[in-house]
Amino acid sequence: MTITSEAPTRQAVPEFLELEITGKCQLTCPSLCYAKAGPTEEHGSMTADDWKRLISEAAEIGVKKVQFIGGEPTMHPDFAALVHRALALGLHVQVYSNLYRVKLAHWELFEHPRVSLATSYYSDVAEEHERVTGRKGSHAATRANIVQAISRGIPLQVGIVETLEGQRTSEAREELLSLGVRTVHTDRVRSVGRGEVHDPTVDDLCGRCADGRAAVMTDGTITPCVLGRFLGTGNAKTDGLAAVFGGQQWADTAASIPRRDTSVACTPNDSGDCDPANTEACDPAY
Repeated sequence: MTITSEAPTRQAVPEFLELEITGKCQLTCPSLCYAKAGPTEEHGSMTADDWKRLISEAAEIGVKKVQFIGGEPTMHPDFAALVHRALALGLHVQVYSNLYRVKLAHWELFEHPRVSLATSYYSDVAEEHERVTGRKGSHAATRANIVQAISRGIPLQVGIVETLEGQRTSEAREELLSLGVRTVHTDRVRSVGRGEVHDPTVDDLCGRCADGRAAVMTDGTITPCVLGRFLGTGNAKTDGLAAVFGGQQWADTAASIPRRDTSVACTPNDSGDCDPANTEACDPAY
């Protein structure tokens, strides 16, 4: 992998903003979860009003799309209200859900023309999938809801992360394609969260973090992406998005991330958003 000798300027205000609204999740993913989410985790110190103000500011400064993530974002008590706020402001929305449990009201929300779904799937064999998620029954539930999303015509992309020796990654991909999923990406575990095997560094990133994208954690901390959570650059709650993205710390952090050769395609064609946890081309830049 080569690095451009002189990195091009990154846009200050991202068009794509990941909102990690909760650390709570039905699954534990003991060797994988970058957020260390689980059933006993909390929603964080950002209140519903904080998130609503942030979404409004995001629309004002030029953000085009927000992704609700977690944890499991649908477990946040104000999840639907936050999605409605984003849609009312003209934003596009993606919900990154484990699709373990989906309420009828949420299916109706997902059918909005500016909403898409993303999820993770690990194997065509239930036992192997559930070794990754740490939750018995998660394979059947997620698979059934993938089928449901497709039958409802909801745009869906699925990521497969290789975390087990001999994992049936290719078989899982073929199964998803046969079910009608049009966008399937594979990746390896990153050294972040429960997947950490060494202290995370910028060399572990795909080279696109902070390039038209950013993430906000449950306490308001702004980072270049959810996998670059160790690179805090300010706080949306106390500082505001505009001040952070217009500040020197954001510029310096963005400049510190090695860029990949621009001839290497990292961005999924269907969404226009770099998704390093679920994109084959997004290997670390070094």
